[in-house]
Amino acid sequence: MSMLANKHDRPAGTGEQPPDTGAAGPVADDRHRLTATQGLAALSLDAMASVAYGPEAIVLVLAAAGAHGLGFTLPVTLAIAALLAVLVASYRQVIAAFPDGGGSYAVAKRHLGRRTSLFTAASLVLDYVLNVAVSVTAGVAALTSAVPSLYDDRLWICLGVLALVTAVNLRGIVDSAKAFIVPTAVFVGSIMTVVVVGLFRDAPASTEAAAGHASALSDNATTVGALLLLKAFAAGCSALTGVEAVANAVPSFRAPAARRAQRTEVALGALLGVMLIGLSVLIGRFHLQPVEGVTVLAQLADASLGHNWAFYVVQFATVVLLALAANTSFGGLPVLMGLLARDNYLPHVFGLKAERQVHRHGVLALAAVSALLLVFSGGDVNTLVPLFAIGVFVGFTICQVGMVRHWRQERSAGWLGKALLNGFGAVLTGVSAVVVTATKFTEGAWLIVVALPVLVLAFEAVHRAYGRIGARLELGRVPEAPRRCHSVVVVPVSSLSRLTSKALTAAVSLGDEVVAVTVTQADPDGRRAAESLRRDWELWRPGVDLVELPAPSRSLGRPIVDYVREIADRHPDNRVTVLIPEVEPAHVWQRLLQNQRGAVVAHAVRRDTDAVICRLRFRIGAAQGGEPA
Repeated sequence: MSMLANKHDRPAGTGEQPPDTGAAGPVADDRHRLTATQGLAALSLDAMASVAYGPEAIVLVLAAAGAHGLGFTLPVTLAIAALLAVLVASYRQVIAAFPDGGGSYAVAKRHLGRRTSLFTAASLVLDYVLNVAVSVTAGVAALTSAVPSLYDDRLWICLGVLALVTAVNLRGIVDSAKAFIVPTAVFVGSIMTVVVVGLFRDAPASTEAAAGHASALSDNATTVGALLLLKAFAAGCSALTGVEAVANAVPSFRAPAARRAQRTEVALGALLGVMLIGLSVLIGRFHLQPVEGVTVLAQLADASLGHNWAFYVVQFATVVLLALAANTSFGGLPVLMGLLARDNYLPHVFGLKAERQVHRHGVLALAAVSALLLVFSGGDVNTLVPLFAIGVFVGFTICQVGMVRHWRQERSAGWLGKALLNGFGAVLTGVSAVVVTATKFTEGAWLIVVALPVLVLAFEAVHRAYGRIGARLELGRVPEAPRRCHSVVVVPVSSLSRLTSKALTAAVSLGDEVVAVTVTQADPDGRRAAESLRRDWELWRPGVDLVELPAPSRSLGRPIVDYVREIADRHPDNRVTVLIPEVEPAHVWQRLLQNQRGAVVAHAVRRDTDAVICRLRFRIGAAQGGEPA
């Protein structure tokens, strides 16, 4: 079915190309592909930004057990960091084994079957879309916390940020990476500064940020049981979202793409692990307690750097990076959609690439769905958070299981250790997926449980449709030899003009037989117009017959459709072409002045006949006076 995408669905003159195969296909212009550093800026913002809410998610769960529960923040974070190391090691292997990208989808497709791969793809699609909405709303929420007067306009600010990120990504992933390198570097530098300075302090430099805010620490302390630790682990695993984005977008890197992507994955894991562990150490060092209305990260910056300009730099960097973390989805999802389109599970238009190696239609589709989510939530992050991260855990688990099968089949050196590592990771992420879904089910997670199978059914419906098209076109079979048919060209006309002359000139060049037709309305005005055209035609004598087609109703397309069918029925071997002359105005706004008759006729003929439609555009230019398109 790939022939459909390459030969039948490629629009002429768009400057777009069918998807290449990354490392396995022709080397595209490296100017429009990522270096390792650029990949870190373009594909890691989601994971980097998660340090703003990952440790806080752990603390909020453990706070139910009082101050004693908070003492387990570092052990839980170390367990998450260990899982992060497992995932990074696994995705390095995924990148090497699947250099065409696709990550979890590619692994499941090869080792776990078609249905499982579609389930994986659906989970990734949902996660990427939700990441955009959550990142934008979280960034704007941080902004409105600092500037409360903007709170009522938060939805419009969210849509503005989304439009900005979309516009940057339409220029290509490299341009987006260049635009976001500085915010990423400032954020990472700020967090590292907080950690390093905090480690040299024996007591908080300031507690002003939390002053006056009610503590979220439970007064009714409970024992720290396995279930509480498991819930804290699952909540903190939200910091792992985005780890898979690099593996999904391997074809976006410069050659050698796989090696650069692996370096980016390792750098991402190292930076994320250091920041998570460092912040957790500071939480225990400063005996930090969660308070209402102030983030844990803000309290840590206050305690480490003091309530001064450095504190506000950290807050501003966090706001910017949270808002821009949506860029991870724009780097990963369009590539995944391109792979699904190549496999006939999405419309082939999502497989097209623009000149700058950007999947333009995937970017626009992601922006449109994310905008709908923002409008649905009203720009409120709390409405979206319960839906977030479930999909990525599902993808993690399936990917790990698929890699276990990969090692068992390959049995290369050290395969058993690698398989055990992936199996351990699958257990951890699987448990996290179950716990997160169960704890957040009534808060909106049920929507994801419903949406996953619905999306899989949609993929399969598209696949069946392409299968029927391929069978009808007999793709994969040698077609019969081409033969010449008698060609009849039908030209709809309504008056005599230079446009009529150009249309008939083109028609006699194309066909063996040319017929001009005009639709005659039954009212007096219609009859007078038909008589006038007939007289002018007889005086002009173009050598082409003019056929009047009576229209019992005001329909313009139906009489032409009936005439084309009559020709086809009378001479089945004829090839009928309907050539529709149209004016192409000099300015876009002048299209509003046109009567759109050509579009009406073209739609009717395309819907109800097998005739070839040829739309001849006559350009109206100020200098040359008009040339045919």
